[in-house]
Amino acid sequence: MSAEATPLSSTPRTTLRRHRERGQADRAALYEVLDAGLICHLGVASADGTPVVLPTAYGRDGDTLYLHGSSANGALRAADGQRVCVTVTHLDGLVAARSVFSHSVNYRSAVIFGTATIVKDEAERWDGLRLITDHLIPGRWAAARQPTTKEMAATAVMSLPLAEASVKIRTGMPADEPEDLDLDVWAGVLPVSVTFGTPVPDPKLRPEIPVPAHIRDRVS
Repeated sequence: MSAEATPLSSTPRTTLRRHRERGQADRAALYEVLDAGLICHLGVASADGTPVVLPTAYGRDGDTLYLHGSSANGALRAADGQRVCVTVTHLDGLVAARSVFSHSVNYRSAVIFGTATIVKDEAERWDGLRLITDHLIPGRWAAARQPTTKEMAATAVMSLPLAEASVKIRTGMPADEPEDLDLDVWAGVLPVSVTFGTPVPDPKLRPEIPVPAHIRDRVS
């Protein structure tokens, strides 16, 4: 059985209790949500027990998620060896119903639970940062200057296994009550999408440096 065909874990934390019909049971759906996203939110208890949610970029290598942040970030350091929660959400549409109660949103979301680990192995740290960089802009790692020893020391890389996760997706039109269908109220979906605009060069960029192909490809 391929990794994509391996069912997602079913645990008390990942079992859906509302709108179970929106749940996705295969790993390919998890990969699709993660690979289409750019920013995740890492939920962790800081050293003093205060809950903290950190937005950060990420990258995926098979069933491992890599996140990064400042090595001086206390909440990130506190996550090492601790149970954390990572979420990725795509807003695909605002669903306008005939009644206020039936309004909703179309979305794709993933919730991942697991024990986070600060990566110590230097080769894995470099690979994790490359994955994160190329997840945001494919091809950027090879095109830009590589990190210095000082920059690597200032950066923490965290890994999280994708062993326990749930995926939930809503699509389609509003689910109005039958008695509301004849109301004189517009109903439907207002689509939402994330697009990249025309690249804006740094004013300090030398004029002879063109927009590289890997940037143009991100726009197209």
